Amino acid sequence: MSEHLLVGLATIIVLGIGAQWLAWRVSLPAILLLLIFGFIAGPATGFINPNEIFGDLLLPLVSVSVAIILFEGGLSLKFSEVREVTAVIRNMVTVGVLVSWVLTSLASYLIFGLGLQISVLLGAVLVVTGPTVIGPLLRHVRPTGRVGSIIKWEGIIIDPIGAILAVLVFEFIISGGLEKATAQVVLSIIKTIVASTLLGFAGAQLVVLILRRHWVPDFLQNPVSLMIVVFVFVASNVVQIESGLLSVTLMGIALANQKKVSIRHIVEFKENLRVLIISSLFIILAARLSLDELNYILNFKGFIFLVLMIVAVRPLSIFISTYISDLNLKEKLFLSWMAPRGIVAAAVASVFALRLEQAGYEQAERIIDITFLVITGTVAIYGLSAFQVAKRLGLAKPNPQGILMVGAHSWARSIAKILHENGFQVTLVDSNWANVSAARQDGLKSYYENILIEDLSEDIQLDGIGKLIAVTRNDEVNSLAALHFVEDFGRSQVYQLPKMSKFSAKSEESIPQHLRGRLLFGPEATFSYLDEKFSSGALLKKTPLTGEFNYDSFKELYGDKAIPMFIIKENGELVVLASDNTPKPLPGQFLISLVDNGIED
Repeated sequence: MSEHLLVGLATIIVLGIGAQWLAWRVSLPAILLLLIFGFIAGPATGFINPNEIFGDLLLPLVSVSVAIILFEGGLSLKFSEVREVTAVIRNMVTVGVLVSWVLTSLASYLIFGLGLQISVLLGAVLVVTGPTVIGPLLRHVRPTGRVGSIIKWEGIIIDPIGAILAVLVFEFIISGGLEKATAQVVLSIIKTIVASTLLGFAGAQLVVLILRRHWVPDFLQNPVSLMIVVFVFVASNVVQIESGLLSVTLMGIALANQKKVSIRHIVEFKENLRVLIISSLFIILAARLSLDELNYILNFKGFIFLVLMIVAVRPLSIFISTYISDLNLKEKLFLSWMAPRGIVAAAVASVFALRLEQAGYEQAERIIDITFLVITGTVAIYGLSAFQVAKRLGLAKPNPQGILMVGAHSWARSIAKILHENGFQVTLVDSNWANVSAARQDGLKSYYENILIEDLSEDIQLDGIGKLIAVTRNDEVNSLAALHFVEDFGRSQVYQLPKMSKFSAKSEESIPQHLRGRLLFGPEATFSYLDEKFSSGALLKKTPLTGEFNYDSFKELYGDKAIPMFIIKENGELVVLASDNTPKPLPGQFLISLVDNGIED
């Protein structure tokens, strides 16, 4: 028996992480593959049975996992991101929630024939979207401008609001009599606000205090912060059921916006933990469905309900809640096409369906069925179409080719100019005002900033930028800059100049690989080497490669007197040449290289 449970646990992890990896490989939303894998492993084949594996621990584990996800989401919410659209977000999580609640309740009542009370509870459950699905989709779509921040804030804040709304409806249902129910609801609202605010901000202050006073060693900081999150969540739920989600969200927001200590390491830890949690949760919850439940929702009524949720409920909630905002039509249309439901909806539906079943409500189990219909349908439809919609609306850059260049000295500007002339967005950052001024006179976008400040992305515009190149004369600054932007661009897209060590002729051995970016151009292309090349008159040259004059011909002509730097592919993609990956340029592509002056084709 224990071996069977062990195999089930291993299968959940393997399928979850495998789906994430496969989704990355084929450029599909990970959530979609997670649901498919879960359905196959559960109702389709019966290979795993989460209820048998976890028993009574299943729902508590799901609840704690959701709390960690929402806390991590709160850590990504910076007030500076949304100063101009605060009113929009406020209206979306108040007016928009109300519109969505009413319309969803009405649709479920008329289409599925559910009782009024069950319909209203289902409507409350389905107002949520959530970071479990919004985050992966935003990474897939990469929307430009302010819509990405609006969707992220809405998705994280609306989850605890939806959960609390479901609690209030549940208590109204089980409380006998209108007068008693009203009193209970008002008391629950007060307890939720007070408990969530006090515990959430107290938890954040405790984490700050621990970090400032160095009360725990570095290796325990992440586990201790996780412990505090779980404690705050459980303590808040003890005071008022389901208020813990709001508590941990507020705790995350408070930590994200304080300036007393750096929480970057905590953010990185929670992001890694989130991937594992989301992967496992979607497999578990999808595998819990039975074939009978699938038959109930996979019919004409289910199709009509899903269509109404997508083409009527969401657009109406967006256009009504943003009616007096300065959002343009394209932004409103994109917001109308981004409302996938995720783990929070599934978890809340499971909790209250079980409690209503225990209270004798026969239709309660249908809440779970319809919720999973909406989760699966919205994830599939939005996941497969959101990028195309954003692209048609001019709000997406799926594979940004722009470059953030650290250093704006003379030859860094020369590299930036040739890239800019070939249609690539280049942004330079330097702490030397003379360099920045010269770059601006050359028509290059540049900032007078320290590349290592914590909130640099709040001061400069990173839309359209997908690569970092650090070319300062300070090797430590280059390494730190590369590490600083690994989270933004990915380790494969951060580059720095090699460092020549006095102890080793090989620059790769000078700095450990995990403490630097990829080494630019080649092991010999240090700052001093390139500086000497440019000073002696070397020129940047763009060479078209053809069948007659291919890369071998280029090497024969220039030999070691040229340093290949970039490849421009036929589709406009820019490839930065690094010492760990030197693809051979092909005919039809362009090669940008540094060649000695006086050599002619």
